[in-house]
Amino acid sequence: MTRLLGLETEYGLDIDGIEPGQMIAESREVVLCCPQPYFDKWDYAHEDPRRDIRGYRVKRLRRPASEVEYASADPRFRSISEEHADRILPCGARLYNDHGHPEFSTPECVSLQDLVRYDRAGERIVRQCAAFYTQRTGRATRIVKNNTDFHGSSYGSHESYLVTRTIPADTLIAALAPFLATRQIFAGAGKVGHDVRRHRGSSYQISQRAEYIDTVASVDTLTRRALVNTRDEPHADENLYRRLHIIVGDANMSEWATAMKVGSLALVLDALEAGWTPPFTLTNPVAAVRAIAMDPSLSALVPVDAVHRSGSHPSAMSAIEIQRAYRDAAGECSSDLRERDWVLSEWTEALDDLMEDPERCGDRIDWIAKRRMIQLFEEHTDGQADPQGALQSIDLAYHDTDPAEGLYHALEDEGAIRRVVTDDAIEQALREPPIATRAFVRGHFVSHHRDRMIAASWSEIAFRSEDGARVFDMSGLVDGSLEPMNRDLAAACSLADTERALRRYRATGTRIEGTKQDQE
Repeated sequence: MTRLLGLETEYGLDIDGIEPGQMIAESREVVLCCPQPYFDKWDYAHEDPRRDIRGYRVKRLRRPASEVEYASADPRFRSISEEHADRILPCGARLYNDHGHPEFSTPECVSLQDLVRYDRAGERIVRQCAAFYTQRTGRATRIVKNNTDFHGSSYGSHESYLVTRTIPADTLIAALAPFLATRQIFAGAGKVGHDVRRHRGSSYQISQRAEYIDTVASVDTLTRRALVNTRDEPHADENLYRRLHIIVGDANMSEWATAMKVGSLALVLDALEAGWTPPFTLTNPVAAVRAIAMDPSLSALVPVDAVHRSGSHPSAMSAIEIQRAYRDAAGECSSDLRERDWVLSEWTEALDDLMEDPERCGDRIDWIAKRRMIQLFEEHTDGQADPQGALQSIDLAYHDTDPAEGLYHALEDEGAIRRVVTDDAIEQALREPPIATRAFVRGHFVSHHRDRMIAASWSEIAFRSEDGARVFDMSGLVDGSLEPMNRDLAAACSLADTERALRRYRATGTRIEGTKQDQE
């Protein structure tokens, strides 16, 4: 299948003179400063974060005590829509305020190059918002693309994958847990120190999210964070598809790491949908993800259990060995992912380099590139500076999205980090939606017909036609390229032309019909 892919990144926000308890309101103000054209009515009717892929709906989602306290200190918003201040953008993406963080959700993509360039475009858009906010308020504002504030709070970088419902939920959870626990060895962003627990050993962690993982599977995202999040919001035909919602990953500055994080999991999903299952499970997945994060030497072994009694299998494996097993399985299966061969080649090379000498990967893996900068600082200061405070400052500076301040951007400028997309491609992504997915329809309406729009979501566009309100249902437009339809849309000069173009593609599973309000 042609798998839809997406990223949702919550950005760290630091505003001079603003306390944590005020940040929900000020994050909203940052989003409201978005300088791009936008439509602001998001339809929440299609979202149910309490629905679980294991076949039930939880009564409530847990919230950490600190967030409840901060929320009570902020002005009471009349609705979730008012609090979120949604901005649906011409590129088909969504920008909004989420629990005190500007969050950018990429448009749906089918290629890794598209996904990376829209993710990078999101960095620029959030940075533009911050610049306009500073101009309006006079408050210096810093945007960091990371997952921790170093005070015990973690915010997410979520991934979305279209998957079929052919795999039972429990099978999917068991099969993905070892992969997700070990993927951090090439997708981790690195972190100085510890927020949640005191650990023995290294003070540098491979991953920023690992110490916040508390369980194997859960529908919650703010507490009881899981290796496999079980939220069931398909945004597609729920009889055929799930949207796999992954919250365990780090926010990557490295384009290579972003592409590999998503590309490797996409190929693993192809293998699982083809009938492959790993021959082992982790004995204690939560302990494993933490142990691996605490071991930059990559020598730690984690206990595993054989799935089948027949055949021999080690009782413990390294993260590299576990990743090789998944890479080998992915290599045996076909995939519609355009960059399949690139992912397999890069996956193999990275695992080989990590085995021989992790420093070889300093040109592509965030946790290694960042650690190298920290080590250089320690050598230069000869250990005289305050170790924790100074090193955490370097950590944050690595993730600073300001090209003039961010240490990652300095590596890019020096040509010391691998690129996956060009600056021109990122600039284009600021304005234009991906041509191959339904996001083009959303972006087209925002660019050309937002005065006629009533509401939008990932799967529908409601708008006012000449003969009444209409809904364009995109829930069937998820498997396969939509370039022919989207090129017809691009040539449409009026709303009538747009409607005619959409009607031509009813056979693909779309429909245009009167809304409930119109029918009444």
